[in-house]
Amino acid sequence: MRYTVVVNARAGTVLEAGADVFAKRLAAAFADEGCFADVRLVPPREISGALSKAIEEGDATPVIAGGDGTINGVLPILIQAGRPVGILPMGTVNVLGRDLGLMGSLEQQVAALCQGEPVAMDVGRVDGRLFHSLSGMGFFSLMAREREQARRRFPFSRAAAFGIAATRSILFTRSITVDIAVGAASHVVEADAVLVTVNRFNGAEWRRDRLDGGVFEVHVLNAGGLYSRGKAALSVASGMWRSSTNLSSFTGDAVTLNRRDKRRGHITFDGEVARKAGPLAYGLLPRALNVIAARPPSLDNGSHHA
Repeated sequence: MRYTVVVNARAGTVLEAGADVFAKRLAAAFADEGCFADVRLVPPREISGALSKAIEEGDATPVIAGGDGTINGVLPILIQAGRPVGILPMGTVNVLGRDLGLMGSLEQQVAALCQGEPVAMDVGRVDGRLFHSLSGMGFFSLMAREREQARRRFPFSRAAAFGIAATRSILFTRSITVDIAVGAASHVVEADAVLVTVNRFNGAEWRRDRLDGGVFEVHVLNAGGLYSRGKAALSVASGMWRSSTNLSSFTGDAVTLNRRDKRRGHITFDGEVARKAGPLAYGLLPRALNVIAARPPSLDNGSHHA
């Protein structure tokens, strides 16, 4: 098997190891699995072009290596690829990578990728903006902005950047009043955060049992100040968030969020932040994306195969 691996040269994993060292280690990991990898480290602004070229070449399986935000940025290219594309998660949170069973060391991720199989997954869309896992406002958008600033200050320590961003977000989040329409039901909430996920998340690590379930799940962190946010963070960390009195959830195949203050607010899409005003209408693109996943029992069933 041959792979063309397009790597975000500014990914935390690359910066921590050094570009040359990382490229050699990645190529060696593929070689250990009996595969050949053409590793191409490119700056963020060139990732889309490099991935498109890898897909067009056709003689190797294309792979994109980067965090959730990097993958978000190339979603239109992945959807139009016409064949499965591999993903190697190299960010701080790696929501999609975990759901695809690509975890552990770089070598373990490569082994899982080389032995994996294609799966089809749903993609979310808001006014033309795509996202593969998470979109949110309030605490979640502030967290994404704070993390980006912290990453610039601590480019070689993802853990430090994440910790600083989480602390500042808990301290400085301000509540918002939001009209939420989920299917035929409507809710008005005063919340510290509203998070929309593509399909249902479960367990301590916020893992999705299905990637093609055809639903959104809306999670509302009720407004309650610093104490409430701290308790909610603890419930998420302990895996008890489903039973938390500070968090409530709804499911549906279409969602609309509308801030009562009508302000142009920050919205996060897989960790990337944009400013949007007016109602946010969330729609699903069912089974729009074909990617390569590992084959743990949670994914190895007919309902997930492309």
